[in-house]
Amino acid sequence: MTHSPPPPKLSLLPESAPFTPEQRAWLDGFFVAALGLGDSGITPLSPQEAAAIMAGGAAPTVEDDDGAPWHDQTMPLAERMKLADGKALRRRMMAAMGQQDCGQCGYNCQDYADALAAKKEEKLNLCVPGGKETLRTLKSLFAELDAAPAPALAPAQTEATGAALAESTAPATTLPGRSRENPAQAIFLSRTLLNKPGSNKQTWHTEFDLSSSGLDYAVGDCFGIFPTNDPALVAAVIKALGVSDSLPVKGGVLRDVLTNDVSLGLAPDALFQLYSYITGGERRQKAKALADGDDPDGDAETLDVLAAMEKFASVRPDPEAFIESLEPMQPRLYSISSSLKSNPGRVSLTVDTVRYPVGKRTRLGAASTFLAERIAPNDPVRAYVQKAQHFSLPADPAAPIIMVGPGTGVAPFRAFLHDRMASRAPGRNWLFFGHQRRDYDFFYEDEFAGMRAAKVLTRLSLAWSRDDDQKFYVQDRMREVGRDLWAWLADGAYIYVCGDAKHMAKDVERALVDIVAQFGARKTEEAIAFVADLKKRGHYLQDVY
Repeated sequence: MTHSPPPPKLSLLPESAPFTPEQRAWLDGFFVAALGLGDSGITPLSPQEAAAIMAGGAAPTVEDDDGAPWHDQTMPLAERMKLADGKALRRRMMAAMGQQDCGQCGYNCQDYADALAAKKEEKLNLCVPGGKETLRTLKSLFAELDAAPAPALAPAQTEATGAALAESTAPATTLPGRSRENPAQAIFLSRTLLNKPGSNKQTWHTEFDLSSSGLDYAVGDCFGIFPTNDPALVAAVIKALGVSDSLPVKGGVLRDVLTNDVSLGLAPDALFQLYSYITGGERRQKAKALADGDDPDGDAETLDVLAAMEKFASVRPDPEAFIESLEPMQPRLYSISSSLKSNPGRVSLTVDTVRYPVGKRTRLGAASTFLAERIAPNDPVRAYVQKAQHFSLPADPAAPIIMVGPGTGVAPFRAFLHDRMASRAPGRNWLFFGHQRRDYDFFYEDEFAGMRAAKVLTRLSLAWSRDDDQKFYVQDRMREVGRDLWAWLADGAYIYVCGDAKHMAKDVERALVDIVAQFGARKTEEAIAFVADLKKRGHYLQDVY
């Protein structure tokens, strides 16, 4: 059978018309629809596509929506932006995000970018994983957005497309506890230390009561916690300001605002900008350089809010202006390590306590030390459930699953196992767990032994990086049992990875490619394509950070 060639794409605009290719495509589609030229080969754009042009000067063409090759947590920002070069502004904004789809901003990465491009969201500092790097890039792109011309539309068309975009990018109205914007109140119950004496780590199993919060969750979801700042750090900041801790400021009393409402972590650019306004000479130049992202003294990465104040110790900003220059306190998301099927009305988290020395001071992770030290049993905490984007158990309870979760990355897999045990799911379960030392850092050892005895945990493969002279990790254990792992994959197993994005996740994927190549009798490029296909089909799922 012979097929006729498709009709040529017609353009109703002269080549000299001052429009970008994306604007030209939209206008062609608009005129084709208006003139009824449905068989011209030009497909009119949808209202949402037209709205994207209005917002960012570009329509989502096939090339524009090409699967977002930069959507990779392990890829450096510069590489992501290079891949997005020449794309529509909203796509470049997406490339600037942290790529974790973690939900801490209240969106996923693409929706946050779309909301910014449509000017339905004004806050540029919501991407916690991206930090300053993302914020600076978004500021530059947002300035470009303000300068970008938008094509003129008829009033009715403008109203329709604007309404469509507002519907597609605005965060859904939710019940308490379903978003960061509207947290619920959970009750802290207990903490249990998971490491034994002699460990270099301090990791806690923490439990919360949800019975009065109205919250529920599914395994794979995350729990968002709004912490408070360390009182000693708050006191040191107030001392550096040289004012009373009960001084009234916008939002309440200074001590309370610094404790509950603002971040005292990495000093924001706005704080250095404030210092550049109120000081002079060399200090002004250094403050201005730091505000612009430069590092005049080689210490920019170590400057939290207090360290920045100490760096400019002779300069004391107005407390109100100081507060306004700080970032708002952001919630922290933790993988849920429990199942409602086995633990009704409760949620548990597995949390490493973060402490590290910088100079003469020990820095504290705000949320981790909040959970480890500052919150007491029966204290309320503002919290919410962040639904998993693509990190849940298979719909078929008989499907086998392989879970790779070293350290606190084991959290969601403990939840998976409890859930499958409670529901009597027949699928096989294989867990790869690793940490520093078996005698001190084997989280949930007794539980996993019980699950092995009950034949819920089919296989448990362990890796300890500090027990021998040569470091040994989960990816090394995967290679050792590669033949069996390949057999599970060939049998349709889903593979899940949770933990560090920059190192562990990359190493695990590389090991998987090697296993597919060796035991699947494939060339390296074919093995890479095989793993890519696993991801595409939703059989390779990651929760990495």
